[in-house]
Order: sequence, then C-alpha cells, then structure tokens
Amino acid sequence: SYYNSHSQHQTQDDIRTYNSRANIILESSGSSEQRLVEGGRNLTRRHKNQQQYSKSTADLDNLSQRDWSDSDGSTNRSLENHRLIVNGRQGSMSNISTSGDYLFSKAWEKQQKKTFTAWCNSHLRKAGTSIEAIEEDLRNGLKLMLLLEVLSGERLPSPDRGKMRFHKIANVNKALDFIKHKGVNLISIGAEEIVDGNLKMTLGMIWTIILRFAIQDISVEEMSAKEGLLLWCQRKTQPYKNVNIQNFHISFKDGLAFCALIHRHRPELLDFHSLRKDEPYKNLELAFDIAEKHLDIPRMLDPEDLVETAKPDERAVMTYVSCYYHAFSGAQKADTAASRICKVLEVHQFNEVLMRDYESSASDLLDWIRRTKPRLEDRHNPRNMQDCQSRLEDFRKYRRADKPPRIDQKCKLETDFNTLQTKLRLCGKPAYVPTEGKRVADVANAWRGLELSEKGFEEWLLSEMRRLERLDYLAEKFKLKARTHEAWSTGKETMLQDSEFRKATLPEIRAMRRKHEAFESDLAAHQERVEQLAAIAQELHDLGYHDSANINGWCQRICDQWDRLGNLTQRRRKLLDDASQALERIDWIHLEFAKRSSPFANWLESAIEDLQDMFIVHTVGEVQSLLDAHNEYKKTLPDAEQELNSLQKLTHEVEQVCQQYGIPGAGVNPYTTVSMADLGNKWSQMVTLIPQRESKLNKEFARQQNNERLRHQFAQKANVIGPWIERQMEAVASIGQSMTGTIEGHLKKVQQYEGAVHNYKPNIDELEEINQQVQENFVYDNPLTPYTMETLRVGWEQLLTCIARNINELENQILTREAKGITEAQLQEYRACFNHFDKKRTLQLEPKHFRACLVSLGYNIAEDRNGQIEFERILKSVDPHNCGYITFQAFLDFMTQQNAETESSDALIESFRVLADGQPYITNQQLTNSLPAQQAEFCLQRMPRHEQGPPGALDYVMFSRKLMTRGDDRGAELMMNSNINDL
Repeated sequence: SYYNSHSQHQTQDDIRTYNSRANIILESSGSSEQRLVEGGRNLTRRHKNQQQYSKSTADLDNLSQRDWSDSDGSTNRSLENHRLIVNGRQGSMSNISTSGDYLFSKAWEKQQKKTFTAWCNSHLRKAGTSIEAIEEDLRNGLKLMLLLEVLSGERLPSPDRGKMRFHKIANVNKALDFIKHKGVNLISIGAEEIVDGNLKMTLGMIWTIILRFAIQDISVEEMSAKEGLLLWCQRKTQPYKNVNIQNFHISFKDGLAFCALIHRHRPELLDFHSLRKDEPYKNLELAFDIAEKHLDIPRMLDPEDLVETAKPDERAVMTYVSCYYHAFSGAQKADTAASRICKVLEVHQFNEVLMRDYESSASDLLDWIRRTKPRLEDRHNPRNMQDCQSRLEDFRKYRRADKPPRIDQKCKLETDFNTLQTKLRLCGKPAYVPTEGKRVADVANAWRGLELSEKGFEEWLLSEMRRLERLDYLAEKFKLKARTHEAWSTGKETMLQDSEFRKATLPEIRAMRRKHEAFESDLAAHQERVEQLAAIAQELHDLGYHDSANINGWCQRICDQWDRLGNLTQRRRKLLDDASQALERIDWIHLEFAKRSSPFANWLESAIEDLQDMFIVHTVGEVQSLLDAHNEYKKTLPDAEQELNSLQKLTHEVEQVCQQYGIPGAGVNPYTTVSMADLGNKWSQMVTLIPQRESKLNKEFARQQNNERLRHQFAQKANVIGPWIERQMEAVASIGQSMTGTIEGHLKKVQQYEGAVHNYKPNIDELEEINQQVQENFVYDNPLTPYTMETLRVGWEQLLTCIARNINELENQILTREAKGITEAQLQEYRACFNHFDKKRTLQLEPKHFRACLVSLGYNIAEDRNGQIEFERILKSVDPHNCGYITFQAFLDFMTQQNAETESSDALIESFRVLADGQPYITNQQLTNSLPAQQAEFCLQRMPRHEQGPPGALDYVMFSRKLMTRGDDRGAELMMNSNINDL
C-alpha cells in the first residue's frame, strides 16, 4: 500500500524544473549567464560519466559483438553520446551486453515501451500493483524497488517516504545499487535520468533488468542468454517446415513461430496445420490470445507491432519469447533428462561395438599377414625377362591393391583401440584388454615382419631386372641411334655435290651459305651420336652379346659414310664463298639506295600533304606562324634537290654493273619498293603546289587583319559600356538599401538615374552595329574584352528593370506611409531591420529570416506549437502564393497593418460620427453629400441597417469594425484606406 500511495501522488515539479534548465536559448535573446550555468552542469555530468566509462574500458574490448548490435549488424549509431553496457561478473553473464549505440526509432521505442510495461506488470501483479506509463510510474523509485524485490525474492532497503526530488533520487539509487550488487555494471544510467522521466534511459534500465533476471539464466546445450534462447526456439520449431527462426525480429513477423512454440508443448490448444503463412494478423492474434488465456503470459505485443513494422524491435520480441521459455521450462527439464540418459546409453553401446570390431579386425589382419609373407620370401631366379616382369607385376599389384586397404585397416584398428580406451577412461571404466595374440603390439610386430620381407623381395627383384635389362637396353639403343643417323644422312651427299648455286642471286647465295652453316652445325651435333654408336658396339662386344657381329658391321658402315660427308662439306663451303663475293657490290648499292630513298619519299609525301592541308585560323598570329613555316620549308628545297640527284646517280651505277656482268634480275631492288620514277613524279607535284599554298596564306592573312580591327573596335566600346552598367546597377541598389534620407529623396535619385540611363541608349545602339559587323565576318571570340554583346544586353535590361522596380517600390512605400500614417522613423526602422536579415541583398527574406526579423522588432512568437501555428498564419498573409520568400512591400504592409489595426477602427467610427452629426447611425443623404460617388456607393452596398434608428438609417459602427477586422475583403480595405484622410 505504501508503494501504491506514493505512485498515485507523483508531482510534475521536478520535471518542469529539469525541462526549464534544458530549454534552448535563442541567439537573439539568450543570456551568457544561463549558458554558463548550463555548460557547467553538462561539464560536471560528462566528467562523472567519463570516470565511470574509464573503469570499464578494458572489459568493453573483450565483450561479444553479437549482443551489442542488431542481428544484421546495422546498428552503429550513437544514443545521446552515451553507451549502456552490462558486464557480467559470474557464469554466462559475460556474454550479456546491451548496446548503448542502439538506435531508438519511434516504432521501436513504442514497441519497447509497450512490451516492457506489460513485462513489469506481469511481475508487479504478484504484489497487487501495476504501472501504466513506464517513464512516469518508475520516477519515484518505489515501484522499481518493488519490481526488483519480486524478481529477486530478496528484500531491498526501506524506501525514503518523502516526495521531494532528492527522495526519489535516493530510492532510484537504491534500486540501481541492488542491480549492481547482482553483477550488472550500469554505465551512463543515473538516478537523475530516471527521476526526470528520460524514456530512453528508463527503457535501457528495464532491458538490463530483463537480461539479468529473465534471459541470463536461460541455458541450452552450453549456450546461454540470447544464443541459448535462439537455439531453444530453433530446436522446438525444427519439425515445423514453415518456421525458420534465425533472429528475434523478422522470423516472428508471420506469427507461425509463436504458434509452433505453443503447439510443440500444448498441441491441444491450437491446430497448427490449418494456419497459413499469408495471414500474419490471424496467426499473431491467435498466439497472443492463447498465451494470455491458457499460459498466463501477458499480452506484451499487438499484431500491428510486428506486421506493420519493417523490422520489429528485437528487445521487445526477446522479452516476450523469454516468457514462453519460462512457461515451458518444465517440459524443457524433461527433455534435458531424457537427453542425458540417451547420451549415457549411447556411450556404452558404442564402446561394446568398438570392442567387437577390434577383435574381428585384428583376427582378419593377422591371418592376411600369415598368408602373404611366404610369397615375399621366395628368391628363385627368373628364367627370362618375361618371367621377371610377371613377378614384378604381381608385386606391384600387391603394393597397389592388396596392401593399402590393410594399411587403412591397421590404422583404424589402432585408432579404434585408442578411442575405446579414452572413452572407457572418461566413463570411469577399466581399460580394455584384447584376446591373447591380438594386442596392438602383436599386430605391430607381425606387420614389421611383413615389411622386412617385402623390402628384401623388392631389392632382389630389382637387381635381377637391371641385369637382364642392361643387354636388351644396349642393343635397342644402338639400333635406335643407328636408324636415326641413317635417316638423317640420307640424301646429304647428293645435296653437297649440287652446283645450282652458280645461277643464284646474291640473296639466294646468302641463303645457301646460311643453310650450309646450319648444316655444318648439324653435322657437328651428330658427331656425338657417331661416337656413342661406336662406344655401345664396343660394350656389347665386351659383354658377349649374341648378335655382336652384325652390330660391329653396321657401326663400320656408319663411320665410313661420316668421313665422306666431312670432305664434301669443306669443298662446298669454299665454292659458296667465291660466288657470294661477285654480288656484294650490287647488293651494297641497292641497300644504300633503299636507306636514302625511303626517307626522301616520306619527306616528299609529307610535304605534299602539308601543302594540300586545309587550315582554320582565327587570329593574325596564327596565319603569320603558317607563313613563317612555309618560308622555312622553301629554304630546304635546294638540299632536297641535291639528294634527288644523288639517288639518280646510284640508280645509273646499278644499271651499269648489271649490264657489265650480265647478272639476271639484279636491276630489281629487293630492299625497297620506291623507284626513281616515283620520286620524280612526287617532286614535280610538290613544286606545283608551293605557289598555290603561298597564295592562300596571303589571302587569309588579309582577312584576319580586318577581323582584328573589328575586335579592337568592339572591345574599346564594350570595355566602357560594361563597367558603366555595373556602376549604375550598384548605385541604384545602394539607394534601395540606404538607411539615410527620405523616401522622396531616394525616389528623386532613382528617377535621375533613369533619365541618365535613357540618355546613354545611343552608345548601346552603336555597339550593336559593331557587333553586327563582327558576326558577319564570323569572329567567334575576342580576348581583348571580357564582355559580349549578349552579356551587355542582359546587363542593360537588368539595369532598366532594377530602376523600374526601385521606383515602383519607393512609390508604394510613400503610398503606404500616407495611407497607414506611419512616420519616416518607423519606415527607416523597418528598412534597417529588413536589410539586416537580407544577407544575400536580394530584397527578399526566407521564412526563418522573416521570423527572426519579427522577433527583433518585438513581435512575440512563442517557441511552442501555438507559436508555430501563429507564425504559419502570419506567413500565409505575407506570402499568400507560397513563393517561399517575403518581399519588403509585403513585410511593410504587415507591420503597418499591425500598428494601425488597433487604432484605425476607432478612428473610422469617430469620422463617421462627425458626418452623422453625433448620431449612432448615418443616412443615405449624409453619405452622398460627404463622400465621393464611388466611396458612397461602396458604403451603401455594404453598410447594414441600424436596428433602432429611423427608416433608412445605417449602422456605421458595425460596418467600421467589420471593415477593419483582419482577414476581411482586401479590396474594400484598400479602397477605404485610400480615402481615410477624406473621411
């Protein structure tokens, strides 16, 4: 009853005190003292938090990152520059942490608030109480202490019974100290935030309590906390094909996961197979309703919280799922006991199978060793190579097919034996002793004997094979080398005796010499093969080979042929050297012509191409550079002509040599395709193009000189007009923003500038004529001036527009001043304030600058919702078309309307009373006699009838008040204001 009574009488004094200290102070009206006090308070709090944070930095680095973020790893943002960290000191608490960087979106905050409130009420109802708003009902710390007592079953210190702020802080600190006593280290969560109703900090504290008292003790197969709870859900829903739980948000959206958990433990409560995945609302409503009615699990979530949220809050879902775990903990204990029994029985059954398998496998392996060993100890000599190869093949088959499975069998036997002994030792059973003769040592000894026999047999068999293979190998080697040599030497003697080289040209002679040099290298390479043949024949003779006579005769024939080839090779080399010298002179001349003619031909082609090339120039300098290059090119013509004559002499020399020695085909140059005739034709074409090119360049030079003259004329005029327009624009703009002088004076100055501008128009027309000539001559750029005709036209039009706009604005200000009755000082004040906030000097204000301008003039606009509504109403009146900016005229109309609104209605009524001779009504005759016809007709159409006056009497009081009320017809107000002095 004590806790309930205190929760019913909480006050809002502390909340208002805290909020007032956190208000944002506007720059225009804030005080440095308030900012200093607030800054000192924040600095003290940050220093305190920094001391707490430094104590747990070492523990932070070792925490598991899986519990610090959402399951998809997307959470990495700051929560009010604090972190909420829970470090366990005992058992599995080291795996539990809460992320201070968790992003509290509005949807998640709403879900957590609902879920955590329901969870707290599920425990507080045991004490006969509950909470409604978690951020408000826990502020005094009473129900928080009661919640911890219900969860822990322990008594907390007696709470303070006062209602002041320090009493609440003391109670909350007692609760936080109790949480710390339970092994949870809270960082950046202080009693002040809970007492102040900080929702985010309160939710973080409740989540810490849920982790400690509802989730930490969950343990499934050596996994605890979040991982254990997720594994429990996966194990329980594994038989359900439509349920795949991978996390605590998306996996629970369709409701089938909750229904599967209920059906697994209480199948009589629902028909799971009738549920559909595309009906999440129905599934979730069914699960929540059954859990509340039959499982005593309070309704912590609604279907909309999961279905209508892209990613439901993980903490809310974990809290609700943990209630399912505790509700079904009895069934979980039974499953754990059955699992423990099955594990023990499986171990004993597996050990018995290992014993039987060992005995059977050891017997089989020992029998195979006894059968195989005699075959490996047989050493009788083979009769021939075929017999030896047959025995070798049998041995390879044994090594390849018979032995590997036995090796695996032996390894498996030892592995199974060691595994069996380990399992027996772990189970506290005595070691297994195999049957006599089947121990591991017995098997190892038998295996070593088998390997010794195998090694000796292999060495003996290999030595016999080497002995028999040696003779066969030498005989086959000789035959192979001899056949290879004879195939190579076939036709070589005929080739060396050929005399066709006498009719060959120099390139053919050179090719023959290179071919002969290659043959000599090949001949030298075959010298080693001939020597090897002689050595093999001698070794076969020494070893007594049965066919050594045929081998020796074959070797003698090869040696005789080798001597003949050597003599023919030397003779042919001398003949080829003599023939090549006769053609060297002609070849040198051809080569020299090719070296000099190709570059010269390329030069001629480039010159012709340059002379025919089109050119596009825009300045005199570019044309002059082309003329200079053309003149330099003409200076190189004498040297080119001399080179042409030199090439002609080389051609004549080749022809003389060919005629003298009668060399066929020597007149054709194999090194180049360029002929002397081609060079002559290209030279003639180049000489013809030179004067044509020079004529075109001179014409272009004259045209560019005329263009340069036009550029100077345009630049000289534009460089004067452009700055003049800019100066006039600056002068007119400065008048509109000037803070001194009267409006009439400003208007007179602007009108003077208008006259000067119109008098300057002939200069623009003259520049237009020059620009017309420039365009007709296709002059595209002018580096002599930064101005173009287009920019000057735009500047001229802007100047005229600026002058007209300033004149109109000043005239409107005069009309407004006369109609509204404002003074020159007030108008200057409005102009000064408007110019101050018009940072860009556009004569327009953005909404935020307009609001600041109103505040600076003393207009009271509150920072709450009502103040925002009032500002939007004002903004709609000054910007009715929603343009996004406020002109000075609209600003001036608004300010004059505000100043005159309270006075104009009474003044208008008093004016009507004068016309009515002091009567509370006025007649048609009085209006017609006193006002102009247009204004009198306006009043007669809109003025209501006076209820207490004579017939035809009109109520001018009601008409005046309605007319001057803000928001009435704008046209009527303007008409009345224009004649206010007449009235």
